[in-house]
This record gives sequence, structure tokens and C-alpha cells, in this order.
Amino acid sequence: MNDLEEIATLLAKPEPSAGAVARGRDRLQRRTREGRARRRVGWFVPGVALAAAGAAAVATVVFATGAPTNDGVPVTGKEVLLMAAVSAERTPQASGTYWHVTRQWFKSDIPPMESWTGRDGRRWTKGEPGDPPDAVVPAPAWRMLSLKGAKVSFEDLERLPTDPEALKAWIAERKGNENDMSASEIRGEPTFTLLALITELPAPAEVRSAAFRALAATPGVENAGAVEGGQQLRLLNPDGDKSIELVVDPEKARVTRANLVLAGDGGLAWSDEFISVTTEWTDQLPSVKKS
Repeated sequence: MNDLEEIATLLAKPEPSAGAVARGRDRLQRRTREGRARRRVGWFVPGVALAAAGAAAVATVVFATGAPTNDGVPVTGKEVLLMAAVSAERTPQASGTYWHVTRQWFKSDIPPMESWTGRDGRRWTKGEPGDPPDAVVPAPAWRMLSLKGAKVSFEDLERLPTDPEALKAWIAERKGNENDMSASEIRGEPTFTLLALITELPAPAEVRSAAFRALAATPGVENAGAVEGGQQLRLLNPDGDKSIELVVDPEKARVTRANLVLAGDGGLAWSDEFISVTTEWTDQLPSVKKS
């Protein structure tokens, strides 16, 4: 077991002792000192180029503000993702009638885009291209929850593997509509599918943890440093030259902003500016405009 795995093991215990947390912190600090194609264009978003193509705080001794550092030096991107995985495991499972997703251009006056997906598969949107202003409307059938080019239910997500390697194997074997998949997804590469599980889809806590761990093992993960909302990570784009940029809050196991949108309906959009994504379960659906 290497240092990072031992840190995660120590902090992932149901009630880690003060000594265990301290040992995990010390190992993290030592580690920090030692070295730091295609997808259907489903909808249009202002200001972005379209490509073919939920949290209990943990280890607050290590994280003061969601920005882990040692003497001002950030830990590696891999370490940030592993700590987010630990936090995800300890996140109480939320519940509700509708999965509510809000996408907002960071520091922009552009109105947010919202969606509500019911456990029966029905979906409503507000502010997406083609929606009437300030109205919640039923979404077309093709805008249901999607994962790697195929529709998924809440039950499907709850049955996903909770081991990182098993999850990647499941992704590689999953069959979907190639017109709704990127070139890397067609090849069986897991990056975009893993990102979808930790950003917009209502995956259970243990599945999200496995996705964070799997991404931590991805070659080329870099930490660009602390920013508002967490740590800015850079990942290799398996489909091209443009890097994937994420802001991850490791305490809350949340991706708070990204330079792409991995929509629950299978669409993918790139942006030159960050887009914030917030998700929650809710029991209330806003008033729906009658068609």
C-alpha cells in the first residue's frame, strides 16, 4: 500500500481517531514536500463551442478551506481527487422526488440553465436553448438521463460498481448509440463517463467515490492551484488538444466549476469560460408551462 492509499484508508474509516487523522495528515504533508467521434450536438449554449461528442466535511485537519496546501504549496491533482473520493464515501445519501441541476456561467449575467428529472424518467428544463423565457417546460424524450450514449434510470445508476477498476471495466463494456458518444467513449475510454458521474448525474455516494478514484489514476492529472471554490485541476482530453479544466472542492467531493458541460442527456459542450454546476434532490417541481 502506497502513501496515498494509506492516507485514504485512514481517513475513510467510519470514525477515524485523532491519531489516525494526524498520521494521515503527516503522510500527506510528507508526500507534498517530496514532490508535487463523435457526440450528438443536442443543444446550443450561448458562448460555448459544441463538440461532436450530492456532503459531509471530512478531514478538516487536512483541509481548511477546500484548498489543501503545505506551506502554501498545493498537493497534487491525484491527491485532491483521492481526498474527494474519501469525502464522497462519507457523504450521507440524499433523497428526493426530482434531481435538480443548475448550470451557471461563472461571474456572468447569462441566465442559468436548469433541469429537473423525476424518478419515473420524466424531465423538465428552464433556460435551455429553445425554452420560453422564465418558463419550466417538459423536455423532449431524447433529453432523458444518458450515460455513454445510452439512456439510464436512477436504478441503473444505483447498481453501478463501487470498485474503481470494476467501474472502468463496466464503462469499457457498455454499449450505446455511437452517434451519442465521443470518439474516446467509442474506444472504451472512461474519462467523460467518469466525469459525468461526479458532476451532473445522480450517482450514489459510493459510485461517485469510485469515479473519483478512477480519475485519480488517470495519467496526466495536474493541479493548477487553489482558486475560488477549491483546487483547479487539469486533465488530458482523450478526444483532442483542449485540456479538461475542473475546480474540485475535496471536502465536499464536488466539482464546482468546469470548462465543459457533460449534460445528463448525453450532450457535451466546451466553453472558454468556467461554468458552475450545482446539483440537489428536491421534492418540489416549479410550475410547469402547459404546452
